[in-house]
Amino acid sequence: MLAEVLGCFAGRFGRVEPRRVAGQFVTGLLSDLEVKTCWQLAEQAGHARPDAMQRLLYRAVWDADAVRDDLRQLITARFGGPDAVLVADDTGDLKKGVHTVGVQRQYTGTAGRIENSQVGVFLGYAGADGHTLIDRRVYLPVSWTEDRDRCAAAGVPDEVGFATKPELAAEMINAALDAGVPAGWAAADEAYGNSAAFRAGLRQHQLGYVLAVSRSHLVPIDGGKIRLRADRIAAGLPASAWQRRSAGSGSKGPRFYDWAWLDDVCTDADPDDGGRHSLLIRRNTTNGELAFYRCWAPRPATLAQLVRVAGIRWTVEEAFQAAKSQVGLDQHQVRRWDSWHRFTTLALAALTVLAICAADATHDQPSDTKLIALTVNEVRRLINACIIRPMSDLSHRLNWSGWRRQHQARARRAHYTRRLNPELQL
Repeated sequence: MLAEVLGCFAGRFGRVEPRRVAGQFVTGLLSDLEVKTCWQLAEQAGHARPDAMQRLLYRAVWDADAVRDDLRQLITARFGGPDAVLVADDTGDLKKGVHTVGVQRQYTGTAGRIENSQVGVFLGYAGADGHTLIDRRVYLPVSWTEDRDRCAAAGVPDEVGFATKPELAAEMINAALDAGVPAGWAAADEAYGNSAAFRAGLRQHQLGYVLAVSRSHLVPIDGGKIRLRADRIAAGLPASAWQRRSAGSGSKGPRFYDWAWLDDVCTDADPDDGGRHSLLIRRNTTNGELAFYRCWAPRPATLAQLVRVAGIRWTVEEAFQAAKSQVGLDQHQVRRWDSWHRFTTLALAALTVLAICAADATHDQPSDTKLIALTVNEVRRLINACIIRPMSDLSHRLNWSGWRRQHQARARRAHYTRRLNPELQL
């Protein structure tokens, strides 16, 4: 599968050198390296210096979006289906300094608070056999888009302006559907579900959705004449309105919740959209915590279908966890626009290898086996044990030790010089 994934975009490189380095880069991301920056990946690949890896991310001629398209086609060919779900979400990486593209003090769910961070918006794809990430956008806050000199220094194209996270998600969904990606539904958390424009865009594509909204979200009822908070609607429901159903299987078994479905609620009232609006409410069976979803379907849908889509939204969280813990999605040390997209695309390629291998192994596993299905974590361990051969050449390791110490000495001298000569910092 590693060869198949690398082969699907090999033609995007006009020269053999960057094509070979890209393969080594993805292989390094799949390795058991604890840190996956250009230095460590170059050492793993047997290079004497990190120059080739750094050139791949910065100066080499290749189109990361075209590679993304190739990966998306491979993924949808394996997992695609008319009931597949497109899942939008964002994730943040804690960063220092102010020069890395998109970095500022902002809220990130990774830390659960406002931190100096960089945020990326991603699109996941979940089919019947598996799921993974298929697209990415870096989020540029207003502090960046209003400072064109800062953008230029980070390589941000002149035509790129401010876009909200729901707008970035809509761009990726539009691109996927325009490329013929088969999907019947979309799912996202309340940061996206609260956006009327995002919901309207999905309806224009005749794409059904189950989108989380906040408890204070105003829901139009009675033909749009009245707007009530979602939590007030839930408080007035009788006990008979709730049904216990599973939102899918988790690590500890089925994830049972109580669900209430108000299929006669007129949300986003539009007599010309040709679909059915409804409000879905989920109640935790342990602590009674509520979650709310605005739903729309171009054709009649059942409660079971809506619950399934609501549960599939969590696959994007699983994909983020795998991408960061297994293939180093958050370990890049790049500052520029192109470099971020290139590193992230190659990380998605490595994640694709794991996702498809895990799906294939599950599909071929006998039904009477006493083993759990292969996870992406275990797949990566097997790839390292059976395919990736760790280098044991002592002279190669010593060479890298010397190169690191030499580079660190130069960096220390530069730092000392700046401290002794403050005018150099201006």
